[in-house]
Order: sequence, then C-alpha cells, then structure tokens
Amino acid sequence: MSDSKSDGDCTNHRTAVTEAEVEALVRGICFKTGPPRALGVELEWLVHELRAPQLPVTPERLEAAYAALRAVPLRSPLTVEPGGQLELSSLPAPSLMECVRTVSADLDTVRTVLAEDGLTLVGIGHDPWHTPRRFLHEPRYDAMEMCLDRTGPAGRHMMCTSASVQVCVDAGHEEPGPLGHVRRWWLAHHLGPVLVAAFANSPLIGHEPTGWLSTRQLLWMEIGAGRAGAPPLDGGPRAAWARHVLDSPVMCVRQDGGPWEVPEGLTFRQWTRSGSPRPPTRADLDYHLTTLFPPVRPRGHMELRMIDAQPGEDGWIVPLAVTAALFDDPEAAETAYRSVKPLAERSMNRPAPHNPLWTDAARHGLADPELREAAAVCFAAALEALPRIGATAEVIGAVAAYRDRYVARGRCPADDLLDRRRAMDASRPGRTGGTPTDRRRKDIRT
Repeated sequence: MSDSKSDGDCTNHRTAVTEAEVEALVRGICFKTGPPRALGVELEWLVHELRAPQLPVTPERLEAAYAALRAVPLRSPLTVEPGGQLELSSLPAPSLMECVRTVSADLDTVRTVLAEDGLTLVGIGHDPWHTPRRFLHEPRYDAMEMCLDRTGPAGRHMMCTSASVQVCVDAGHEEPGPLGHVRRWWLAHHLGPVLVAAFANSPLIGHEPTGWLSTRQLLWMEIGAGRAGAPPLDGGPRAAWARHVLDSPVMCVRQDGGPWEVPEGLTFRQWTRSGSPRPPTRADLDYHLTTLFPPVRPRGHMELRMIDAQPGEDGWIVPLAVTAALFDDPEAAETAYRSVKPLAERSMNRPAPHNPLWTDAARHGLADPELREAAAVCFAAALEALPRIGATAEVIGAVAAYRDRYVARGRCPADDLLDRRRAMDASRPGRTGGTPTDRRRKDIRT
C-alpha cells in the first residue's frame, strides 16, 4: 500500500475549493498524456529476522536499522510503511534497463545495511507468520486505522503485513490506438487480473492456508469499493476518475494540532457542499487522492497496484519487465488487448476489483483456464517485445524461466508456498486443521 509519506503542511493552500474546482483539478492532473517515455516501480518489502523469519522483530531493532539506512546514499526514495515494511520507489526512468539497474543497486545497499543488523528483505504479498502490528504512530496512521477498522480487520493487515510490486507506466497518447490513454486505462483494468493470477504470492495467514492464492488481493476487496475500488469503465477516464474522487469517502480531516477527525460516510463532494467541519482546501484534495487505493491509480501516470511482492532478490524484475513490454511496445500492447478482451465479460460490468474476474484471479490464480490462456499469450508477446524495448539477455531469460516454471504449468509462487506448507504438515504426524475457509475466518475476521 502507499499513501502520503508526510503529515503534510495543513497551512498550505488554505483557500477553500468548490465542487466544480475539484472536478476541474482532478481532470487536469490525473492523466498527463503523451508518448510513453518513462517507467517506474515501487517495491514494498517485509523485513524479517535473517536466520529465523518466524520470530518477530522488535520496534527498537527496526528503528536502529532504519536509522542506519537513512545515513546511506540511495538514488531511489526509501520510506517506511505503517507496519515497518520498507518501500523503495524508483525515480521515473527513461527505459526498463535504467530502472532495473538503479533499483537493483539501491536494493544491494539496503540489504547490506540490514544484514549488519541481522535483518533481511522478504518478498511475499502477505506476511505468513506475523499478526498486524503498527510500527509508525503518527496522526495520519491513527486516522487511517480508525477509518479502515469500520470495514473489519482487513485494513490493519493491509497497513502492517502486506507488500507489493507496483509498476508505474505513462498514461499514453491523447489519440486512440494501442498507446492511447483510453485504451491503456481499459487494458490496465482487464490485464490486472492476469497479473494478479500470474504473480499471486500470498496464500497464508498465521502460517495457515486462506483458500486464496492472493490473500493480499482478497484483503483489498474486503476494504470496500469506496476506498479500494475503481470507477466504472463506461465513460472517459478523466470524467470517471473525477466523479470517483468526489464520491469517495473522506478518510480524515487533518488538523494542525491534536488527533485528526475521522468522519463517517462523508464524501469529498458532500464536504465541498457543506463546508463542515471546515471547508476543504487544495491541500485536502491532494491528501484525499493519496487515501484512495484502487488497483489502477492515475497520478498523471498510471500506478498498477495489484501485483504481490515476489520471492527472491530479483523476482520483482519479471513483473516489471512483462508489464513494461505489454504497455509500451505497440505490438505487444495490441496482443495483450486482444487476449484479455474475452475476459471482460466476466467482470459483469462491475468495477474492479469487486467483480468475478478479479475474485477468480485472486482465489484460483492460473488454475483458472481462461486466465492461464491469457497469461500464456501475454508472456509470449512480452518475450517478443522485450528485445525491442532494450531488455538484456539476463532479463529476457528471467521472464522466459518464469513463463516455463509457472505460466506454462498453470502455477504461481503461491503454489510453491502451499507445497512447502503441505510438506511440513506431512512431516508432522497427527497434524489436523479446519478447512481453508474456516482458517480464513479465524485469522482475518477475528
């Protein structure tokens, strides 16, 4: 997950904004159109004990390690998530390989510093061992926790025990076609389930199967459509997103001192009309935009937020490379569009991720025949496109190896975790337990 990384200056932009001004502002900033030129990635990591990941890491050890990290130079901004996860966010890169080289070098530095404190980065979509525990105690996270608790415990899991690979691509051309922003917006929402299924890597909570291959995606759905849903795709992207922003609930009203107010059921549109508890400002709008967590978030560019964190030191490179190829190479983009178009019927005209297509992707992964077929076509198109966008033989080889190990076999990294879990059960005589659904209710909903 990602939200604003500072409390913000509540004294800035004090002039109140009207409903019409908000709509015009959002329409103007959500899609910066033009030829796709830049690429970025935001990597969230769980931080575990190097030799015994099942053991909790104390807040004091995390703080000491993060203080050491703040003293080393990195090209990519490094921030801390509410549960102590680390997020490394690349600067916009002019090419796939520039992005890979820069982020890889920064990760090497981060791992070296953490290893000196006996800690390591772990790429899993949801922590399989530890319960949610907040590391950061700041007004915005206090307010976020209070707001998300209203829909159940899923919000705390998302804040404190989840991690992802978020790929950022340019919005695209103003003109129609494979690289046009309208097509890319549509493609992101229908390719998204394929990416969920192909890279699902979060089947466990409390070291027990949940019955879902991407439990992280399940948790996003349980947070609710107002906070984590996408707008309908039946109109232009700018108008649809502006309406969505106005009609989404306000997470909090920031204060210069003391706790932030957490209104219930107040949309930003209602706030502009009522002016209560105080009139909203441009700064409030900017902050409101950071508290919406749809699977595809327009921020001038498009932020694809549906991919689980990946195993291994370099596992993140494969979803980055595949996504870059499918969005920025015209031929691959057209192939991807045609391959996922039949899947659109399964969305039943309901916004992502709260529709059957996204649910099936999170629950079944590539065991779903249609998602598996679409993933196979998309990976083949990406492999053909990667040389055209400058990928090295090493990156192409990593994508091909992933295709052979997972996509061609209808598997994903979550299946490996479940295999290891079953092997552990088999080695412990007398091991019993409830069904995956029973365990999910126990671990998530209580």
